Amino acid sequence: MIKDIIAAVASGKRFLITAHVRLDGDALGSELALCRLLSDLGKEAVVCNQDATPGHYRFLPGAERIVHDPVRPELYDVGFVLDCSELERVGEIAADVARIPTLINIDHHVSNGGFCALRLLDPKASSTGELLYRLMREMRAVMTGDICTNLYAAILTDTGGFRYSSTRQETLRAAGDLVKGGADPQWISENIYESDPPAKLQLLARVLETLEMDLDLGIASMTVTEEHLRQTGASMEHTDGFIDIPRTVKGINIAMLYTQTGAKQFKLSLRSKGRVNVEKIARRFGGGGHINAAACRIEGDLETIKSRVLQAVKET
Repeated sequence: MIKDIIAAVASGKRFLITAHVRLDGDALGSELALCRLLSDLGKEAVVCNQDATPGHYRFLPGAERIVHDPVRPELYDVGFVLDCSELERVGEIAADVARIPTLINIDHHVSNGGFCALRLLDPKASSTGELLYRLMREMRAVMTGDICTNLYAAILTDTGGFRYSSTRQETLRAAGDLVKGGADPQWISENIYESDPPAKLQLLARVLETLEMDLDLGIASMTVTEEHLRQTGASMEHTDGFIDIPRTVKGINIAMLYTQTGAKQFKLSLRSKGRVNVEKIARRFGGGGHINAAACRIEGDLETIKSRVLQAVKET
């Protein structure tokens, strides 16, 4: 399938690149690295996302050129859908993206059923960034410092700073090659992890008050409400990383973050340690993801939702 993707890149002239809503480091780093590669090959390439770029990723090379305009499919030969297990994950632009003549999906989610004829899928890969690194190596592409910086950021963030079980020998080898090619680990890490606005810390203080732990079951949860956001002046992007906090507690094997997105709507993010499969839990509520990291959306009042999720955890 890689050779077919390389052929599509060679024959295409105008490319659209997009990724999922609520952008993270893997999605953005992958998009920007691919866009730079295509531009270096003399192609016309545009990164178009539904959502705005979170503040702590705006330092990534090329981030200032991301657009959020309606997609006109007739302008493109090829569309890349990155870090998405299904096309709907790109948001409101999905229907127009679907009309681009050739679609290519590059993704590492175990829940991906294969919605594109051309695809590079590997649920064992640490990140979409690692898959793009693999593709570029196969293409014998010239990987500039900007490309290496973006791919390193993609891999760094989706491995939790190389802490998650998806971090394999191949992952570290790729990261090493990217550093050799110009990625600066300290500078990238400082921008991503050490540039939070005061509102994020104020929000975290409120959210920590909601911490619930059950050491017998090995689970912990926190909740972000719309009221928390109003009180602190924070935005949804400032919840990034909160899910990892209860996961650090000894004896906690499953961490959950309930984030309110509407009057009776919540996004549930799940993280786990070892071989605990939270993707199965998310799938029960129409979501998906990876063995150790998954998410879903649930409607209802918070206490009822928590009860339903707790039952799903016990049955997993």
